[in-house]
Amino acid sequence: MAKGEGAESGSAAGLLPTGILPAAERPAQKQPKKKQQLSICNKLCYAVGGAPYQVTGCALGFFLQIYLLDVAQVDPFSASIILFVGRAWDAFTDPLVGFCISKSSWTRLGRLMPWIIFSTPLAIIAYFLIWFVPDFPQGQALWYLLFYCLFETLVTCFHVPYSALTMFISTEQSERDSATAYRMTVEVLGTVLGTAIQGQIVGQVDTPCLQDPKDSSLATEGANRTQSTTSLKETQNAYLLAAGVIASIYVVCAVILTLGVREQREPYETQQAEPMSFFRGLRLVMSHGPYVKLIAGFLFTSLAFMLVEGNFALFCTYTLGFRNEFQNLLLAIMLSATFTIPIWQWFLTRFGKKTAVYIGISSAVPFLILVAFMESNLIVTYVVAVAAGISVAAAFLLPWSMLPDVIDDFHLKQPQSHGTEPIFFSFYVFFTKFASGVSLGISTLSLDFAGYQTRGCSQPERVKFTLKMLVTIAPIALILLGLLLFKLYPIDEEKRRQNKKALQALREEASSSGCSDTDSTELASIL
Repeated sequence: MAKGEGAESGSAAGLLPTGILPAAERPAQKQPKKKQQLSICNKLCYAVGGAPYQVTGCALGFFLQIYLLDVAQVDPFSASIILFVGRAWDAFTDPLVGFCISKSSWTRLGRLMPWIIFSTPLAIIAYFLIWFVPDFPQGQALWYLLFYCLFETLVTCFHVPYSALTMFISTEQSERDSATAYRMTVEVLGTVLGTAIQGQIVGQVDTPCLQDPKDSSLATEGANRTQSTTSLKETQNAYLLAAGVIASIYVVCAVILTLGVREQREPYETQQAEPMSFFRGLRLVMSHGPYVKLIAGFLFTSLAFMLVEGNFALFCTYTLGFRNEFQNLLLAIMLSATFTIPIWQWFLTRFGKKTAVYIGISSAVPFLILVAFMESNLIVTYVVAVAAGISVAAAFLLPWSMLPDVIDDFHLKQPQSHGTEPIFFSFYVFFTKFASGVSLGISTLSLDFAGYQTRGCSQPERVKFTLKMLVTIAPIALILLGLLLFKLYPIDEEKRRQNKKALQALREEASSSGCSDTDSTELASIL
């Protein structure tokens, strides 16, 4: 359509620095580099957009399992189905949303921003209903499954375009890395908020438990019925209050992101006549070697940390015996991670990203071994929690910092293939979420087979041993396997520098000379 074409070309011209439009003189070619600099305000507004996903994800990851078992009183088998199907559905929605985004056209707000704006109000409603206990006990499992899947779909409509936005806030690799560091800091701060809000509000109320859940004697039941019902209702209200506070944070962060960030199109992207089909783009993306090797390595390391996340509350409550301390231990981990994100950003800039991966993620192994073999000691547990936060920070920062390098490498090898950024990000998240869904489902089923007792003040030794294996031995094995696979990843610091120079040449040629499609193909062949 003529109107759409005019709007696109006008938008593209508006994104180009004014000094580059005449473009004939040499000195003018130096201008774009300076004008690609992002202000601190831009970086902060972009970074704030990562908080909603982390705040809600942290609350669900750490607390949903124990909420379903001990507050909503869903049986362990049904809880495992809810957790597995919810995560698996969440995984499948990522490529689906990525497909829809790849088919989206550029609007006045951009191509990604409309998804973020329109998904937000529906997402907060669905999130609130996850933490509501319905009055019909027979349909509770279906209620939680429905709203869990609905929320994960809507938050995917927020997070996939937000993740892809990394490639559209600047064409400068260093600026994207800097913005990613801001983002990771805010995201870890988001996990701190999620942990603090959910943990501290819920921790103020004692969740009722039964000294012997198998004891169904009428005398015991009659003596404890009123007190238990009242205390359980207070716990349910505390979860609802925490959900309301987190939903408010979600809305505020989405507004700041929308008002403070503007999408930028690549100069050479505007020259493409037709967008690439989704399935052709998917085939090219999944055949790109560095991408496959990157997601293979981080798939296992991410899975390790998700196993710890999903079972940590139960582990602290029943295995270590810190029923009233686990929310504070979570807070210690996340605060430690928040303060060490800038350190890891400096480290990967100074020593390279692959070195940061090996040192950062492997540093969790000694502390997991210590937790596996030590006796229950609160002071030692806090020390381990703070130390573990250092490794959590690296696990947060590095995957999202390295994905743009893979996309840059792909653009050099496939210069005519634009619009594939959502596919890269959505399928990375897809593999991670699907694997985490499998792990959570299997871990909850393992607890069921071990004899987990709903609302029990204590658990059998088999349950305690199972929790210890899920939080320590299994994550250690996954981390070591992930690091072994990561040795195959080919993009080191020298390769990154070469890609940066080649991409800069491509952008300057496309921007200054206004080359035709034939010229672009010729330039790609030279590169």
